[in-house]
Amino acid sequence: MLTEIRSALRPAIVLLLLLAGITGLAFPAVITGIAQVVFPAQANGSLIVDDGKVVGSELIAQGFTGAGYFHPRPSAAGKGYDASASSASNLAPGSKDLRDAIATRVAEARAQGMTRDIPADLVTTSASGLDPDLSPEAAFSQVARVAKARGMSETAIYALVKDAISYPALGLIGDPHVNVLMLNRQVDRSSAKSPR
Repeated sequence: MLTEIRSALRPAIVLLLLLAGITGLAFPAVITGIAQVVFPAQANGSLIVDDGKVVGSELIAQGFTGAGYFHPRPSAAGKGYDASASSASNLAPGSKDLRDAIATRVAEARAQGMTRDIPADLVTTSASGLDPDLSPEAAFSQVARVAKARGMSETAIYALVKDAISYPALGLIGDPHVNVLMLNRQVDRSSAKSPR
């Protein structure tokens, strides 16, 4: 009986170790190697480097708050834009806390000079709390504030937003969007005046 158990157990253990080695070590190593060769920037986090210093990632939002910068979606991640605490608020659509948070954000947007309808992505958080993108409408709605703070024409800022729009892949996959970090870097390059 004991001999039969050992003879049945041995191939099961060998097979377990073999599959663990293939699926847990070899396969991930091969895929990582291919990614490093074919898509090195994406495989390393799509980092943005200025003068040898990492200033952010195209994939993670940052909390731009100055009047001279385009603001990202609000964040529910930790104390805001904390990648180690990525999460949504998990508040139901009928939640009083959610309604109050949206009302506060709308009031802040109005205080910054937004007079037209305020796009939803400027007053609601994303599922991760780290969404780096805005709808083109949300970016265009901030043009007047950024132009005034930078001492630039609204036409020039509008053109920067228009150039920053990424359209759906093959015209089908995804929605048009603007990466806030990349747009703010373009504004910095184009502006002679320091942001406030």
